[in-house]
Amino acid sequence: MSRSNVTIVSGLWDIGRKDRGFEEIYIPRFKEFLEMDANLILFLPEYLHDIVWEVRDIKNTQVVTLDLEGIRHNYFAPHWDKCQGIRNSEEWINITGKHGWLTKSPQRSYEYYNPIVMSKMFLLHDASIYNTFETEFFFWVDAGLTMTVDKRLLTRADIIEKFTEYANPFLFLSFPYQNQDELHGFKADLLKGLCRKLPSYCCRGGLFGGHKKAISEANAMYYGLVESTLSQGYMGTEESLFTIMSYTSPQIYRRFGLDESGHIYKWYNYLEDDKVELEEVDLENATEKRIVTDKQLNDIKTNLYMLTFNFPEQVIHTIKTMEKAKEWLEKPNLILLDNSTDKKAKEENKKICSEYNFEYIDLKKNTGICGGRQYAAEHFDKSDADYMFFFEDDMTVNPPEYQGRLCRNGFNRYIPQLYDKLHKIMLIEDFDFLKLSFTEVYMDNNKQCAWYNVPQNIRTRDWPEYDQLPVSGLDKNSPDTIFNKIRNFDGVSYIDGHVYYANWPQIVSKKGNKKMFIDIKYKHPYEQTWMSHVYQKEKEGDIHAAVLLASPIWHDRIKYYRDEGRLLNRDEMKRTNDMWIKYGA
Repeated sequence: MSRSNVTIVSGLWDIGRKDRGFEEIYIPRFKEFLEMDANLILFLPEYLHDIVWEVRDIKNTQVVTLDLEGIRHNYFAPHWDKCQGIRNSEEWINITGKHGWLTKSPQRSYEYYNPIVMSKMFLLHDASIYNTFETEFFFWVDAGLTMTVDKRLLTRADIIEKFTEYANPFLFLSFPYQNQDELHGFKADLLKGLCRKLPSYCCRGGLFGGHKKAISEANAMYYGLVESTLSQGYMGTEESLFTIMSYTSPQIYRRFGLDESGHIYKWYNYLEDDKVELEEVDLENATEKRIVTDKQLNDIKTNLYMLTFNFPEQVIHTIKTMEKAKEWLEKPNLILLDNSTDKKAKEENKKICSEYNFEYIDLKKNTGICGGRQYAAEHFDKSDADYMFFFEDDMTVNPPEYQGRLCRNGFNRYIPQLYDKLHKIMLIEDFDFLKLSFTEVYMDNNKQCAWYNVPQNIRTRDWPEYDQLPVSGLDKNSPDTIFNKIRNFDGVSYIDGHVYYANWPQIVSKKGNKKMFIDIKYKHPYEQTWMSHVYQKEKEGDIHAAVLLASPIWHDRIKYYRDEGRLLNRDEMKRTNDMWIKYGA
């Protein structure tokens, strides 16, 4: 037989289940699992390593040491407190009734149950990055699966290789599920909104996976779902989120239907008999059923503004990053806004514009970042362009060599054909603006930064239980961003909701620009003021915004200037709640 193109990923931890003895039940099943004729990457506490090496060889086995504390602090840390808060809340416990099944469920009874099962996708993704055995496909398989699957089938190499025929590019197994109220504890109201209908099936967490390229995108979408749903107080298990993914992008997340019991033995039996037929793709609710034609893309006009101050070297550095994704330099109208006070810098900037086909605009003075941002908004409003980007000269586009690298929130730092994909998303979703990076230098988009900057009456209205600002600095307990739906289009995941405005790069529509910068103009425009204004318009339903579940843009300054050279009025750096009128003025 040729070299295997599949890596199986799994893990095992003792959480103290009273209904299933770890030594009596799980360890014997795990030993059967280890007989699998396949490449294995296993995440295990150290005391289980010896069991592995008694029967496995390093040629086809990798063991990664991971105990319960490692899951808590290394994989589930951003979500731990939210998860435990929901698990211990009376509202969630009683979703199925005061004495319903959820009250005695493992996700309610054991603090590590959900952190483990909800980390399976993260572990699968890590394994695909390790790619110790240089395979194209990766599948998570529960270490105790021989409880319901014949060991003879589970361990056969030919059966395992058949997985790849049906993971095109990603595979879930599902079983019929009819419940009008919840899915594994996940309340139906949000579930219906995310799936665009009440689910009629549930995707299993005992076996799933696909091509390594699809796993990266699946992980990004899944992470966004974990973060957004827990932040809103909704929790089921990993299976609830897998179900949402399947409904959102059924052409990506293909399904094999199990029996009502949900037991995975049917999958193996059908593989052995070559009887597997995947469920038909239902595009009724899929985001990607919407098509953007080449003509639509070619007809779009976009202005890309870059603001600079005194360092032509910085401009060149940023342009060089765009050269590695040439559409950023070839497709938009390029405009350099020059805030420089140094005459030599201005002359160099003019030469750069001539070389790289930028229109040169001398702002005549140092207007500051926000002054330049307002100028760009007004220039865009008067132009015939449909969309705009605003870049400071140290905001760079991550190059192709960043493929596979992740930001601190676990999202991809590189997206191929990003420029076109952003325009496709704007066309199909009609967003007012779409932020291009989930992770920023100091803040991340899971936190609602507008909380710091809205007038006090708005803060009290929207966050009555936590409406007092810290004396100084950032508050680790600041409110989470309220998100709505996660979608995926052309391999890019994004999420809409009350996304805070910032001067970080974003793509803005014509009408969005008017709502944000033109209809109401401020005598002294500050980033904080716009943040307040945009948030309030989002709450009113007048601005529709989203952020990528990716971080392909970064802050990369190579030339620095002294503080006195930067226009930052002190009023810009302090909160002006008492001065603000409606919309933060």
